[in-house]
Amino acid sequence: MSCRANSYNLPILHKLSTKSPNPYHSSNPTLNCRSHSISSHETQTSSHPTNICNIKFQTLENCKLGIGSYPDFEYDANGGIGSATGKFNGFNPTEDIFALFDLEKLYIPPLTGATTRFLGLPLPPFLKIDIAPERFQGSINRASGKVELQFRAKFWFSIGIIYRAPALMVETILTSEESKGSLRSGKGERLDREGKCRLVGVATVDPIDDVIMNSFLSLPTECIAELSAQIFITTAG
Repeated sequence: MSCRANSYNLPILHKLSTKSPNPYHSSNPTLNCRSHSISSHETQTSSHPTNICNIKFQTLENCKLGIGSYPDFEYDANGGIGSATGKFNGFNPTEDIFALFDLEKLYIPPLTGATTRFLGLPLPPFLKIDIAPERFQGSINRASGKVELQFRAKFWFSIGIIYRAPALMVETILTSEESKGSLRSGKGERLDREGKCRLVGVATVDPIDDVIMNSFLSLPTECIAELSAQIFITTAG
């Protein structure tokens, strides 16, 4: 599924990819989805001198993923990691840092019985949802703590070697502010002094070329991601 960002008053940003090659990356049909985001604009480089910084991103436990009217999955994303190069205006260090994450070094743990619970129980054996990020970039403001990162990834549902669905492509703005759709909504938390935050994103998930998944998930519908994370920013050099 693919997604188009909708309007909030947040900037547009992009892309993710797993740490190691994902066996599910293929030319299979993808699922389209439209993210309920903020009014978007491409990140721009200032004409003023810029400073470079290094950004480290870690995903933590106590995350949630939800789709349609189903109860949310409780997701422990501890162990996820990513790194980015950030740029900010040298004359104003309190303004937004524009971060572009390296997809080759970006990893988000899959949803399995070890990381995910549904209605208080672990996911059934052999059921797995791999997350293959394709875009992850956006803005971070150290002064206000506001974070807005455009996230796009393929979600691959599989049951052992028996069944593998076409990829669900989800694209949304992960924000420390509020993300709201017609069915789902959530509110994030800005960076604290330790760099911890909670990022929320809502997207519309369109049908894919798979009758089983379309029926099981009642597509089209909305999905929501609530991601606990920690961000470290250090000046390059």
